Amino acid sequence: MRHRKHSNQLGVKKEHRDALLANLSTALITRGRIQTTLKKAKALRPFVEKVITLAKKGTLHSRRMAIARVRDTDAVHLLFDEKAEQFAERNGGYTRIYKLGTRRGDAAEMALIELIDADDQGYEKKPKSKAKKSAKKAAKKAAKKVAAKPEADEAEAKAEDVDTKAEDASEEPENKKAESAE
Repeated sequence: MRHRKHSNQLGVKKEHRDALLANLSTALITRGRIQTTLKKAKALRPFVEKVITLAKKGTLHSRRMAIARVRDTDAVHLLFDEKAEQFAERNGGYTRIYKLGTRRGDAAEMALIELIDADDQGYEKKPKSKAKKSAKKAAKKAAKKVAAKPEADEAEAKAEDVDTKAEDASEEPENKKAESAE
């Protein structure tokens, strides 16, 4: 059975696809980021991440397997000697894909694929806790109280305005009586 064995075939034969991914991975390893079509970037991501995982192992066997896949010894040496140290503390997720829009000539979706830096801030996952959920509920309740409070304040202000108007109205006749007496 071939369950869950799907890979992006890119409309070419296996040999062509292997060569294409080898060339793209060489460019990605040496340059750090490349611009290509979205389909190719999505096909390249698992290919490169498996090669980087081999580089993290650092054994002779994994180096030979990486050379067999990437087909460029200089790129593999760069990956194993320099870049593997960047990803030593990382458990997967070595690449990032940005969508760039469509290409003008054939309207193909373009993408930018890059290797993520070791000090990337987007990597750290914060553990989800129940306290965070209860804090959100408390914030919603507080927001409702704040929203209800101005309405109550407005009602009190109107009541005070009515009281002050009533006091002003009661004082006016006394002032008129005092003026007429003089």
